[in-house]
Amino acid sequence: MKIKVGTRGSNLALIQTNLVIKELKENNPHLEFEIKVIKTKGDIILNVPLHKFNDNGIFSKEIETALLNKEIDLAVHSMKDMPSRHTKGLTFGSVPKGEDPRDVIVSKKIINSLSDLEGCLIGTGSVRRDVQLKKFIKNIEVKSIRGNIESRMNKIETENLDGVMLAAAGLKRASYESRISCFLDPKLFIPSPCQGILALQIREEDEEIKNILKTIEHYETSIRAKAERAFLKKLGVGCEFPMGAYTEINDESMTLYAMYGDENGRFLLTTKGTAPISQAENLGIMLAEELIEKSHELSSERITEE
Repeated sequence: MKIKVGTRGSNLALIQTNLVIKELKENNPHLEFEIKVIKTKGDIILNVPLHKFNDNGIFSKEIETALLNKEIDLAVHSMKDMPSRHTKGLTFGSVPKGEDPRDVIVSKKIINSLSDLEGCLIGTGSVRRDVQLKKFIKNIEVKSIRGNIESRMNKIETENLDGVMLAAAGLKRASYESRISCFLDPKLFIPSPCQGILALQIREEDEEIKNILKTIEHYETSIRAKAERAFLKKLGVGCEFPMGAYTEINDESMTLYAMYGDENGRFLLTTKGTAPISQAENLGIMLAEELIEKSHELSSERITEE
């Protein structure tokens, strides 16, 4: 049996896809795979900041179309790029083992902690990272950048940046871990929901592929995905808003750290909650509801003051 796998064409996307294929082959040696590279809107339009797209599927729509048209059998995405609601006719298969969810700094300076970024010019394409950086460091300048991880690291020299902020997961998978200057505490500097987790997307009725993907399911990563996707779905907003979620699992319980703000950085709210892992989705929903309520209260107070 040959499985056609769709993916974006960046170096990291191909590395992630080959990691999934390698694991599937180890558990299903009879299978064959063919990779099909598909360009998405987000790969083509590089001069617009991500948060200014009025489109939550900028890195997935074209791949999803190929999946619905049966041009491919399986799509490999970064789960943090996926819209909160499923496309009709498609679903996620089992979740493979995730990578380090933390944000990191890649810098030409010696950076040991956030405080060392005082007075620096840092590049990022994420409004979530932008708003959190400015919350923790008053004297910092943030520049919006786009591109794959290699081009963003190159901008340190080409655009005279002091550093760039990236996801540890991508750097580790692409063998750039030695470039990392500083790892940020995910309980303090909260990463994107599902950062470091891969989404294996299939057609809803494809039971054969669904069963094949079960052979590489990772239990703890699945719990993370459930809680953080539930939080994201309940918030009901896209990457134009700063939001983050990080799950810490201890035996049969879990703690979810969450943050949410407005697109202009006027407020940034954080919370956390603990629950049994069997209540992962409920915990994500509960924390989202708490932050939505707090944001409405702040908005009401601001309107009253004005």
